Amino acid sequence: MVYMSKFFRLKQINKFVCRLGLATRGNTHLSKDDVLFALEQGVNYWNWCGHEDGMAQAFRTLGLRRNQIVLATQLSARDSQGIQYEVEQMLDQLETDHLDVANFYYVEHDKEWKEIMAPFGAFEGLRELQDEGKVKMIGLTTHQRYLAAQVLDENHLDLLMIRYNAAHRGAEEIIFPATEGSKTPVVAFTALRWKDLLKKTPEDPINFTLPPVKEWYRFSLSHPAVSIVLSAPDNRNELLKNLELLADWRLPTAKESKLLREHGDRVCKSSRRFT
Repeated sequence: MVYMSKFFRLKQINKFVCRLGLATRGNTHLSKDDVLFALEQGVNYWNWCGHEDGMAQAFRTLGLRRNQIVLATQLSARDSQGIQYEVEQMLDQLETDHLDVANFYYVEHDKEWKEIMAPFGAFEGLRELQDEGKVKMIGLTTHQRYLAAQVLDENHLDLLMIRYNAAHRGAEEIIFPATEGSKTPVVAFTALRWKDLLKKTPEDPINFTLPPVKEWYRFSLSHPAVSIVLSAPDNRNELLKNLELLADWRLPTAKESKLLREHGDRVCKSSRRFT
């Protein structure tokens, strides 16, 4: 099988992370033990949603293992004072002295980015925290590819979070050429397209067998511009299915990739409208 690297080095903080990351959302139910189990399997890029959940509980128990984790967070404030307050609250809640990655959360409109970059905006606030060592990397989370490409061109980011999966492949033309030039790490999310890729469509060929969960993560990870792909399992059972990829770590074959793309196209056509 063709080799695919399992680890990615975040140069800004000189840490290696497993390219299959772990994320929590406000509506997921991973326990502290589930999250620590994932760490035992090598999953050390954690994307925390800001809620008091199993990931927060697990993080506070790490002790000396804190240095093994790259913790990414999502921040909603758009002004300097607000985002500094938000970060300080997170540091207190997590009982840590720094966040590895602080992402501007779901910036979906150009006016939001302009607000963030304005005098006394959130970017200014994060830069100050970065100078103090309380934030190591500054990132952006968005669904808007053209906005992301514009921001990348401005060369302000240490990391970009963008949607990419077999049914949402627009990043291949709009985002990835830009990140290749800027060398900005890309963290991809919604690898399962809200589980739509795990469902059949009316146009599936006769006797079509749905690929298992791990194949959709494999697909997103196979693009050379993608550094990390987040998984957001709801429970231990879903986590175990995602972790199956770690024991079968390789690139998809040409035949497998074609099958995944074709089903992605059918899902994009028949399911929810986003591309």
